[in-house]
Amino acid sequence: MDNISNEASVIRYFCTAGSGMEQFVVDEVTRKLVAQDIERLQGKVLFSSSAHITRVKALKSAERLFLLLKRDSPLKLSAHANPARVASVLQSTLLGHRQEWTGAVMTWRRLQGVVADRTEASEGEELRGEEEENAGDFQIMKKRRKMDCGDDFTPGKCRDTTAPQANQHSVPLSFRISCKCSGSLSRCLSVWEVSKVLGGSLSGKLGWKVDLRNPHIEITVYLRDDYCLLGIPLTRLPLAHRCYIKTTGLRSTVAWAMAELAQIQSGFVVLDPMCGVGTILIEAAQDHKLSYFLGLDLDDGQLHKASENVAFAELGDRIHLIKASSNDMPLASASVDAVVCDLPFGRKFGTKTGTAAGLPLILAEMERVLRVGGSLVLLLSPQLSFVLKKILARHDPGQSNQERRSGSQGVTPTLTQGTEPPTGPTTEPCPPLASLKHVATRRLTLGAIDGLVHKYIKTHT
Repeated sequence: MDNISNEASVIRYFCTAGSGMEQFVVDEVTRKLVAQDIERLQGKVLFSSSAHITRVKALKSAERLFLLLKRDSPLKLSAHANPARVASVLQSTLLGHRQEWTGAVMTWRRLQGVVADRTEASEGEELRGEEEENAGDFQIMKKRRKMDCGDDFTPGKCRDTTAPQANQHSVPLSFRISCKCSGSLSRCLSVWEVSKVLGGSLSGKLGWKVDLRNPHIEITVYLRDDYCLLGIPLTRLPLAHRCYIKTTGLRSTVAWAMAELAQIQSGFVVLDPMCGVGTILIEAAQDHKLSYFLGLDLDDGQLHKASENVAFAELGDRIHLIKASSNDMPLASASVDAVVCDLPFGRKFGTKTGTAAGLPLILAEMERVLRVGGSLVLLLSPQLSFVLKKILARHDPGQSNQERRSGSQGVTPTLTQGTEPPTGPTTEPCPPLASLKHVATRRLTLGAIDGLVHKYIKTHT
């Protein structure tokens, strides 16, 4: 496999992921990195791979990437433990043997060296071409994008290195510690205590020097009631940062996951009938070079930003944008192979009842333009998800039961605790929707709120 490193060593990593995204990370590292010894935790995925570091850093479903230093059982501390006891437990659990730390640093140096060599080459090309760039805001943005990605820009090649390395081994390594405590541990252990004990131990045992501003290396510690993790970040920016997107909309990891669920194939025509700034279309187009994408939206401002994003990502030949309503699409019946859509919800999109009232007609139009066998992937709020299941259940009484049964497979298609079913006109007449067969529902965290991703297949006309 051409993506596997020539070096025989297998490296242990871990990724952070948004709640509900862990399975997408597992699937991606299995498929792209031939990963082994995969362990899925809440918000984390641990794995081993001999894939080249540039391939590992190109993961699309994860938030941050770390070189794993240590995976241990949770700390055993009581709320009334004295400081000496706390320090002893922290040292014995987190510090480990000197060889573990020196070996990890050697691996980190090697990984950073590979990235640095690539960056130097791309910077040389960047400087030679810089004088030929035209002035103007848009061109300046493109130059910044190239500085982040390198002139040989392709998806996943973002330049995103960590802090400068200590190139000479005689120079003491400078470091800082970042710690996150959660659960009951956060009530009996402060981040300051962890940083003080671990930092003092590393300084004394390894001769490292604390530097909070510009360290060579950062040690990240995650302490929970069910595990302890120590790692070294391998990127300065999160993997979720996309250097090919100018204006952000839906979180890139979620947009990528929705495109994955649609199972896009070569030659497919993919539609987003409420495309916004085009995030879903761009994420899908980056991975599917031989497919074509169409975005509709009625908002001139959103379409303008989407157009800028498409041009910024240099995808204008494969993504086409049209001002049109999702209630009345200017498309022939059965003309698209997949529909992927983030339906507007939340405060910035107005009332709760507006989208809910129009959902039956929007669904009917999506079903009409979708070919038999095509996929429909929708991101909805818990309230709109409730309305969706209610609409489909009217046409197929077994539909609701099927979705409930999917909960036994790790899917949670229920309302968020404390939310109420929406009120307002949600039962207006609409064309039959019985051809949409439910396949899966995934609950994902979207910052302060949850969203539910539903997938359907059109089974017949």
